[in-house]
Amino acid sequence: MAVGDYHLPYTSTPFEGPEKLLEIWFAPSPARVPDAHAPKNGRIGLRNVPKQVWEDMLDIVKCKVLSVIEGEETDAYLLSESSLFVFPHRIILKTCGTTLNLLGLPRILEIAHKFASLPSVYRCFYSRKSFMFPERQLGPHREWKDEVSFLDAIFPNGAAYTVGKVNGDHWLLYLTTPGQYGANGETAPSSPNSFSLSPLHSENGEKNEIDQTLQNVETDTPFTQDYTIEILMSNLSHKARESFFLAPPVQDAPLESPSIIGRTVSSTLGISDLFPPHLTTLDAYAFDPCGYSSNALLKWGDGIEDGHSGEGYYTIHVTPEEGWSYASFECNVPLSSSPSSSAKNIPDLHTLIRRVVDIFQPGRLSLTLFISNANNNAEEDEGETAVEAAQRTFKSALTVQRPVSCSSGDSVTGDGSGENDRMLYKRTDKINYQFGGYNLAFASFEFR
Repeated sequence: MAVGDYHLPYTSTPFEGPEKLLEIWFAPSPARVPDAHAPKNGRIGLRNVPKQVWEDMLDIVKCKVLSVIEGEETDAYLLSESSLFVFPHRIILKTCGTTLNLLGLPRILEIAHKFASLPSVYRCFYSRKSFMFPERQLGPHREWKDEVSFLDAIFPNGAAYTVGKVNGDHWLLYLTTPGQYGANGETAPSSPNSFSLSPLHSENGEKNEIDQTLQNVETDTPFTQDYTIEILMSNLSHKARESFFLAPPVQDAPLESPSIIGRTVSSTLGISDLFPPHLTTLDAYAFDPCGYSSNALLKWGDGIEDGHSGEGYYTIHVTPEEGWSYASFECNVPLSSSPSSSAKNIPDLHTLIRRVVDIFQPGRLSLTLFISNANNNAEEDEGETAVEAAQRTFKSALTVQRPVSCSSGDSVTGDGSGENDRMLYKRTDKINYQFGGYNLAFASFEFR
C-alpha cells in the first residue's frame, strides 16, 4: 500500500521525469493502411506486428514492457519508462529518464515497412519539455540541436520550434508535414539502412502573452481528427507526492503486485474517476520504492456533443522525489470547452484540468493543446476557435475558485480537502502557434 504519514525516503540520484514524445504517422487514417480491408483476427496495420518485435525495438531505447492492454483500435504498452501506443496507422513512443527514444526511430521505420507494408512516413512529431538535468542525457538527447540534427538526417522536410521562455519552462517541438512523394502525401525518410542496426527478420505574467503565427509552405488537413492535451507538472506538494511511495513491507504479510498497488493508488486518489469508469480500461503500476505509471483506453462518443466516437487513451507518469518531483498527463480524447451536462459523460476540458491538478497539486505546470486545423476552425459559441477557447479554459480552470466534481459525483482533490483549499495559479505564459495543418495552445502557470 502507499504510505500515509510515513517519512518519504530520499533518493540521492536525480531522475528525469519529463518525457521524450515521438509520434509517427505512416498513413493519414486506419482506412489508408494496405490491409485495411483484410484484417487478421480483427487487426490491421501496425497492430499485426508481434509483441516481441516491439520489445526488441525497446531494447534499443533502453526500456522494457511491463504490461499491455488491447483495445478495439489501440494497443497500450506500459513501460519501465513510460508508454508505447500502437494504432493501425501510427505509433506513439513516450519515454522518460535517460532513455534513447530517438534511437528507436530507424528500427520503427524498418518494422513498419517489413511487417505492415508501410514504407514511408505521413507525419512525424517529436516533442518534450525542457529537461531538469540535461547533462545526464545520452546520445542525441544531450542537446536540442543534436536531436534536431538526428531527425533532419532522416526527414527532408522537418521543422523545429521552441515554445515558451528559453530561460524557463519551455516546450520543444519537431514536426514534418506531408510531402509530395506518394498518393497520400507521404514523406519519404532516408533509408533506415544508413543506420547501424542488426538485421530485422520479417516475422512572466500577462506581459509575456504572445500570438505567433508560423505558416509552413506545405499545409494539410488530416483525414482524421487529431487532438492531444498535455498537462506537465513539477514541484508537486508533499501531500500529493506521499501517495506514490511504497510503505515498508509488513512482516509475514503477503506482498501485493505492483499492478494491484497501482490500481489501489488510482482509486484512492481519484485517477480512476478522471473519466467515467464504465468507459475506461485502466492499467496501472506502482514502482518500488516510488513512482507510478498508468495507461487507460477510453471509449468515447456518448459524452461528446459533436457526435464523433472512437477509442482514445490517457497516460500518467509520476516521479515523486523531492527536488525533482514531476507528473505528466496526456490524453487524445476531444474535450469540449463548454461545460459538460452530465457526470456520466466525458468531462469537459475545464473539469478535466481541475481534476488532474487537484490530484498532483503542482507548484508549476504547463499545458499544451495540439489540434488539427479541421477541429480548430470550428467556431465555439462565442465565436472563438478551439485554440482560443482552450486558452480561456486553461485560465478559468486554474486561476478562478470554482467547485469541480469527479465522474462519480464526489470531489477529487489530492489531499481530500474542499474547494476552498484548492490551489490557484497565476498565468506566466500564453502562446498560440499555427503550423501546417495543426494549431497549438501553450500556457504555463505558477502557484500563487
